[in-house]
Formats: sequence, structure tokens, C-alpha cells
Amino acid sequence: MTDLFDPMLAFVRDIAMYFAVFAALALIVKRRSIFAAYQRCRTEARTNMGLAALNALVLVPLTAVPVATLAMLLDGRVWFESFWDRLPAIAVVVAAICVVDLAAYWRHRLEHSASLWRYHATHHADTALHWLSVQRKHPIAKFLSLMLDMSLVLLLGFPLWAIFTAMLLRSWWGYFIHADVPWTLGILGQIMISPAAHRLHHIRDEQLMGTNFGNTITLWDKLFGTWCDPAPYVDCETGIEEGTRGFWGELKRPWEERYRVREPQDSAAPEKAAV
Repeated sequence: MTDLFDPMLAFVRDIAMYFAVFAALALIVKRRSIFAAYQRCRTEARTNMGLAALNALVLVPLTAVPVATLAMLLDGRVWFESFWDRLPAIAVVVAAICVVDLAAYWRHRLEHSASLWRYHATHHADTALHWLSVQRKHPIAKFLSLMLDMSLVLLLGFPLWAIFTAMLLRSWWGYFIHADVPWTLGILGQIMISPAAHRLHHIRDEQLMGTNFGNTITLWDKLFGTWCDPAPYVDCETGIEEGTRGFWGELKRPWEERYRVREPQDSAAPEKAAV
């Protein structure tokens, strides 16, 4: 019986940990305006929490078997184990971060295509971007990320400890870049995706929405021509033309009539910064 409650307990524990960190960050940054910020995002935050709970308590356990099967099928350690063992631990972790972000970058770009946007639109619907926006994912979009984001590191035979470290950093960084802070991170922001850079990805302008697909590093956006300097767009308006929905509305969103005739998005903004 205890096993049945393990996913729920893990979900509550993880959300409580993230809440403590990002609530403290909000208090430090916003101070007297923190209540107004809470009022702006509270309705969407409830939707995001509901989607997070559904994905964590139902979808993640259901995908455990196919993900484990995928890990077995793509296990490249027979060919690459000795290669990673010869490298310093820090180099292996950095390589794992880059490879995970590469797979996630292309998965993310595909989600902006006409065929998959209907499932990804939920993630862009928040008009008051905040740390819980990272959890605003339709179950089908969540399934795609669970199945695809780790496929390349598994195929290349990275050691499990390096994959775990990379995914842990990716998770924390994902919450951080969705936080409602106007930070470009200066020089560091040229290497790491900043909250301002990711907010630009959520901008209401759908051309500029086709930029900054990376989650952790800027490397792949710069290499593939989708990087856009966020400095001119700090605190930009976020959301999508179709508008935000409640919990049930977001679950039903992909089957709305509007998504059957939607035109493809541009893959990059016309004003993207020079790489």
C-alpha cells in the first residue's frame, strides 16, 4: 500500500522544495510588490499545479516501463563506456548537459511545428510567467519530453551518475528560467539560458516565440540560428493568441477547432542577434 503513495509523496516533497526556494527568491526580488505578483499568477498557478500533479502521479509512473525499455534499447555503454571513463568527471557532466540540451532543443523546435503545436500551446498560455509555468505541460507534450530528452545520452552510453547530474541541473534551471525576474545574467547569459532569454521565448509575438529554444545552454540556439538577445525585450508580455485556459480547458485544448487550421510558426525571429 505504501508503494501506491510513493509518487504522491515524492511530488509533494519536490514541489515543496521548489516552492521554498522560489518563494524566497520572489520575496527578495519583489518585496512590497510580492502580493500583487501573486494575485497576477494565482489562477494560472492553480492550473499549472493541477497539470503537474496529473503528470507526476499518473503519466510518469505509466511511462516508467517504456522509458526503461528505451534505456535498454539505446544502451551504448558497450561501445562508449571506456571513452567516458577516460575523461574527468566534470568533462563528462558538461558533455551530458550539452547532449541532453541538444535532444531537448530539437524536441522543443518540433513542438513549434504545425503538427505538434496544439500540444505545446498549453506551455505558452501563461500570461503571468512564474516558476510553476515550467510545469504547465499537456500530458502528451510531457510524454514526448520524457521519451525523447534522454534518448541521446542513453544512446551515447553516458554513465548514469552523469545523466542524473545533468537532469538535476536541467530541472532546477527549468524552474529558474521561468521565474518572474528580469535577469539577463550578463556575460553568463551568453552561455546559459537566462530568465529574460526564456521569457522572450514565451513572448506574445509569435515570430519572436520562435527563438531561444534551449533549456540550459545557449550553444544550440546560437549554432542553429535561433538565438535572440533578450536585452531589448526584458519584461515582455507573454501568452498566446488563443488565450489561457483552466485545468480542464488545457487538457481539451489540442482538440479545439482552431488548431486544425493553424499555420506553422516561423522557426526564427527576423531580428535575432548575431551569433
